[in-house]
Amino acid sequence: MDYLISFLVGGAICVIGQILLDKTKLSNARILVIFVVSGCILTGFGIYDKLVDFAKAGATVPLPGFGYALTKGVIDEVSNVGFSGIFTGSLKATAAGITSAMLFGLLASFAFTSKEK
Repeated sequence: MDYLISFLVGGAICVIGQILLDKTKLSNARILVIFVVSGCILTGFGIYDKLVDFAKAGATVPLPGFGYALTKGVIDEVSNVGFSGIFTGSLKATAAGITSAMLFGLLASFAFTSKEK
């Protein structure tokens, strides 16, 4: 049942993104920013935590989940070390994901050749 709930919630987030792409003139980058910032805001108000408890990976894998990880990292780090956690918490919480994205991007750049449009 957990897999079905994760699939449905993650799919619903993707459907929202597709609707934004189809029905608005927002660019991909703006939609990405909307999703990440909404994840941050909803986490700050404690709403996204409930969605993560319910949907697990269905809520943490899509783009709002990155905003959730950033904000959750800052909240945890501030409670552990104080004010300096504002600057270090988001990096500690998302370092593995950012590093792997950079590494796989580098590997993809070696494997494929860019072409002019």
